[in-house]
Amino acid sequence: MNTNTLDTSKDIVRYKDLTRMNHWAIVLLFFGAGLSGLAFLHPSLFFFTNLFGGGPWTRILHPYMGVLIALCFVGMYVELWRDNLLIKVDIEWLKKTHEMFAGNKDNMPEVGKYNAGQKLVFWMMTFSLLILVITGVLFWQAWFADFPVILRRIGVVLHATSATVLILAVITHIYAAIWVKGTTRAMTEGLVSRGWAKSNHPLWYKEVVAKEEATK
Repeated sequence: MNTNTLDTSKDIVRYKDLTRMNHWAIVLLFFGAGLSGLAFLHPSLFFFTNLFGGGPWTRILHPYMGVLIALCFVGMYVELWRDNLLIKVDIEWLKKTHEMFAGNKDNMPEVGKYNAGQKLVFWMMTFSLLILVITGVLFWQAWFADFPVILRRIGVVLHATSATVLILAVITHIYAAIWVKGTTRAMTEGLVSRGWAKSNHPLWYKEVVAKEEATK
């Protein structure tokens, strides 16, 4: 057997265990914070407080869940921000998104670990979470002193707007993960097939192969 030949049947590790656990912790906390936040957005949605033990408990738990999301996301940000920096090929990718939606993957420029769409979602999440934390402080009276009313009113509007942006980003993220077959396995098992990597993230696939060859 030729030991220099790569085993093309072997799956590729895309996400380590700790990364996946952190991701699913964020998912659970996001739904908790999201539903508890919606409960206070409009009276028609107040019934969501039943999931958290009533109005007072929902009010108490919501900011703590938000803080935990932010802390978990910091870990994800530190690990992934370099891979999500926009580069020249991402502009070309965005210009040809119509080709992707038409199913013409062969006409798309080669991308690394993440394509431009995934990168934009990452930065939408990053900045919306940052604004949510900053504005949340303005009216978290249990821990922080009263701020001027005008600041609190502006904070509430920005908080709701950022939450909407975050929800839209998450919906896009979920849709894309379901739409591209084999993607969800990356975050459940941590693995992707070589065919998936070569088809969807060819530059990243080449980097993985190069590292494998270098270690032989």
